[in-house]
Amino acid sequence: MNCEAFENGIVYKGVSDLDLAQTLDCGQSFRWEQEENGDFRGVAFDREVTARMCGGELYIIGGKIEDGALWSDYFDLDFDYGEIKAELSALSPVLKSAAEYAPGIRILKQDGWEALCSFIISQNNNIPRIKGIIKRLCECFGEKTEDGGYTFPGAQRLAAARVEDLAPLRSGFRAKYLIDAAQKVSSGEVSLNDAAIMPLDEARQSLMKIKGVGPKVAECALLYGMHRLECFPMDVWMKRAMAVLLPEFTIEDLGRYAGIAQQYIFHYSRMHPELFD
Repeated sequence: MNCEAFENGIVYKGVSDLDLAQTLDCGQSFRWEQEENGDFRGVAFDREVTARMCGGELYIIGGKIEDGALWSDYFDLDFDYGEIKAELSALSPVLKSAAEYAPGIRILKQDGWEALCSFIISQNNNIPRIKGIIKRLCECFGEKTEDGGYTFPGAQRLAAARVEDLAPLRSGFRAKYLIDAAQKVSSGEVSLNDAAIMPLDEARQSLMKIKGVGPKVAECALLYGMHRLECFPMDVWMKRAMAVLLPEFTIEDLGRYAGIAQQYIFHYSRMHPELFD
């Protein structure tokens, strides 16, 4: 989607099916914070900006016109989520209700390395603590941005670290997994570029060469970092949600947009706890 420049950044007009709170605060990305006026301030691809939705227009305050394609890709603006919702809704009345309940969720196209690290950190963790660890990781090992934030450290930077160097992060057992991920990615033993395009089972197995990366972390990295929309991260909560809401469905039944269906189901289930009493 094309953008236009304005005094403080860039704007995309005619944006539909995007709610920033539903998209940026649903557990797929951990470097955005909502401000008092409803805007979201965050860092992605080493750029610190503020995102604002207003009347079908997405403003990237601090964004540059030459980064127009980058932010369009990041928010997946060229993908027709209305068509996807219609396709999923046709599969089940429950899916239709879930899609209508959170119509503004989109799957972000994040940096694959950052997503991999984020979901290694997410293991047995809650969102505020995940955000805190990632914030400290960037402050300790990233580079300062022009606006005072910090970039996400690259794999080569972390590959040279020792477990004790990560002590300030307070990441616990996850520190050794982050270093192993950095060493395998920086050496080429695990290629994130290849994982983005290779057959899905091969991509999963490739990522699971990294210590601490099991099926759920691999699935999250593929969905949120490599835009493999057929991926469906499964944990105890999602197993329960599927058993209650879609007992006759398998993940394969959800088809090529299973990952988007997962987001609708997750949000719908989280906001309707009475269904699980």
